Amino acid sequence: MTGNNCGKTEAPLAVEVSRLVKTYEGDKKRPPQEALKGVDLSIPRGSIFGLLGPNGAGKSTLINILAGLVIKTSGAAKILGHEVDENPRAARSSIGVVPQELNLDAFFTPRSLLDMQAGLYGVPKRERKTDELLEAVGLTGNARSYARTMSGGMRRRLMIAKALAHSPPVLVLDEPTAGVDVELRRSLWDYVRALNAKGTTILLTTHYLEEAQELCDHIAILNHGQIVANDSKENLLRRIDNKRLTIVLDRDISPCLPESLASQGWKMLDSRRINIAYRPSQTAVSSLLRLVQMNGFVISDLITEETDLEDIFIQLTRA
Repeated sequence: MTGNNCGKTEAPLAVEVSRLVKTYEGDKKRPPQEALKGVDLSIPRGSIFGLLGPNGAGKSTLINILAGLVIKTSGAAKILGHEVDENPRAARSSIGVVPQELNLDAFFTPRSLLDMQAGLYGVPKRERKTDELLEAVGLTGNARSYARTMSGGMRRRLMIAKALAHSPPVLVLDEPTAGVDVELRRSLWDYVRALNAKGTTILLTTHYLEEAQELCDHIAILNHGQIVANDSKENLLRRIDNKRLTIVLDRDISPCLPESLASQGWKMLDSRRINIAYRPSQTAVSSLLRLVQMNGFVISDLITEETDLEDIFIQLTRA
């Protein structure tokens, strides 16, 4: 029997953006501004997808189009197959957005805020997950406190719970840990992983490249309204063919680094440590070690430093 896939359709992508353009109209003082210039982006269901870029790159415009807050100029933007313009109700029900700004009503309690948010999306009372969400973000003890009395970290967690009140399959986190301490940032990372493990697709924008490298399995970089990189995290990290090797020697270098090492790019860090930047595709680390040993040194220890996401980000957004 052949044609086992006959009649089957693939599940829609979590987010699908095609040739997306957004131009803000100008005025007498400013010319029109093209914030997005034909962006193509596909976000698989179940992924933690990082969207990075410098200020003004177009990240917020893209997110606001997906959230239905900004009208696109042209192109397509779909959430779980629902076009944001043609089927706005279904598209908005499929996404929850945690914005950068802490825009909470100061006179609502967390419990009343989550109940109201669920009600706005038509979630019946018996199906609301208010207590579950409060516990998940660590706010059970503050359920009846007014938002104005809560710390910034608590309000940030409440924003996440609010975005999840209607159980959206896609969650957008726009700079979720901006301005929070390291401990809270780590706890939010754990919560994001737990959400993803239950099937929620996460779209994360962040200025903390460590955060993207820690959480994301796929990353796109937006610059000047265009996607300049879009690949798995592992493939992106392989794109820059650079490593750094640091060697600790068994004795002091005196009085200076031998010319045979200096001429090959070795540099002194202190009296017993030297390092070199090299391209693994062109130079084997064994040849570097052999050169040091040929100069009469015994290697006590060595450290290699890999390329990280910050290197790639700087290279791709330098222009």
